[in-house]
Amino acid sequence: MTLIHPGELLPLVPVSTDTPAEQAATLRGIGPVSGSVHSWDLSTGVDGPGTRFVVFVAGCPLACLYCHNPDTMRMRNGTRTTVDTVVAEVNKYVPFIRAAGGGFTISGGEPLLQPDFTGEILRIVHEELGLHTALDTSGFLGARASDALLADVDLVLLDIKSWDRELYLRLTGRQLEPTLAFAHRLAALRKEVWVRFVLVPGLTDAPENVEGVAAFAGSLGNVSRVDVLPFHKLGAAKWEELGKEFTLADTPVPTSAQVDRARSAFTAHGLNAV
Repeated sequence: MTLIHPGELLPLVPVSTDTPAEQAATLRGIGPVSGSVHSWDLSTGVDGPGTRFVVFVAGCPLACLYCHNPDTMRMRNGTRTTVDTVVAEVNKYVPFIRAAGGGFTISGGEPLLQPDFTGEILRIVHEELGLHTALDTSGFLGARASDALLADVDLVLLDIKSWDRELYLRLTGRQLEPTLAFAHRLAALRKEVWVRFVLVPGLTDAPENVEGVAAFAGSLGNVSRVDVLPFHKLGAAKWEELGKEFTLADTPVPTSAQVDRARSAFTAHGLNAV
């Protein structure tokens, strides 16, 4: 396959000709471990250090109002793909990834919605291919991540979407507490974490909300970086294609000054905010 450039999606491997019964058996764990994969990509800088092979799984328990990949929310929107197929694709780029000081990231959707699939990919990529690994998660399903799965994770990209509980529920349709519990567990394990915080004007940008996330992240002791991500509308067309309303269509993107103020709140707690 021709080498791809960062941001260019690779085509998924076609679905096999297995019968429905055979497919169901595989998803139940009988036969090769497989999962629902939306796409894969090579990226630089935003999914962990260096150039990385990123697998986006399909399916997510959250329904974030600003999701820029709403087509990954449902598992049925993905392609059933075996662990061996994913690893074979990653293996093609190992020399390039190592030379670029990168690694492998599993994202989504929500990888912990498919913990067996996610864990087996991470194990092979980490232990057999010897690559740096990252898990991109909201933390809502952190209880599904076994200690063995986390042992094969070098870095967790943890999305903390709001400190205000009512706002978190409005933004995601879920409760915040499971994410906080997972963050405390990662801190106890001394697992390196990059916190991700999306700055949405009129929603998440209230000073007390930013301060709450910043103070919590600063208290953990294992957060090496905070990505303050400006809200954008690049996924609006996908919402339309899915026949769903993008409720934040009239929400402005944050100004540079607003982003800088949010970053300052994190740096005030001794964190490296970018």
